[in-house]
Amino acid sequence: MFKEPQRPIDKPLRIPIQDVYSIKGVGTVPVGRVETGVLRVNDKVIINPPKVVGEVKSIETHHTPLQEAIPGDNIGFNVKGVEKAQIRRGDVVGHTTNPPTVVEEFTGRIFVLFHPTAIAAGYTPVLHVHTATVPVTFEELLQKLDPRTGSVAEEKPQYIKQGDSAIVRFKPRKPVVIEKYSEFPPLGRFAVRDSGRTIAAGVVIDVKKAEGY
Repeated sequence: MFKEPQRPIDKPLRIPIQDVYSIKGVGTVPVGRVETGVLRVNDKVIINPPKVVGEVKSIETHHTPLQEAIPGDNIGFNVKGVEKAQIRRGDVVGHTTNPPTVVEEFTGRIFVLFHPTAIAAGYTPVLHVHTATVPVTFEELLQKLDPRTGSVAEEKPQYIKQGDSAIVRFKPRKPVVIEKYSEFPPLGRFAVRDSGRTIAAGVVIDVKKAEGY
């Protein structure tokens, strides 16, 4: 017997936006997958980073109207008070009572999958997290880890290379929603890419909120 995994409905709402449509006679319709929490018709929501607030007028999945959507549902939902031009792919929807976290910087544990030479502080590739892609700088290499045991092999290494595991402080170059992996796993996993290759993959262990959010 397959037991359905527990859906994280008790967590705050998080819906990374995949696309945004403007539908005649309906209005602005973001499309995305509910990762955590529950979205209901008439909910007041905030979309971050742009800090746009609206009210959910209708929800549907595959042309079937819903009164509520739960984690795992791929939905389109009409938001009153929001223009299509205000929001885009990579933004995240949450309730106004617990808005998605926009970060100033974050700390991640990564594994370097590929790099032709070595990575040092200052390296700025592209961060892929949920549906968002933004440039990100390796601000500080905090620790090099033993990939087998996870214990600290070196404090403040000068560089890391292919096959290394490390704790790194990252600074996104544009506002982006990122959550701790321990709290919101789907929004706390990330990859770093450069010139079409995945350089590293990791999880977010800590976040520093951006001012004004």
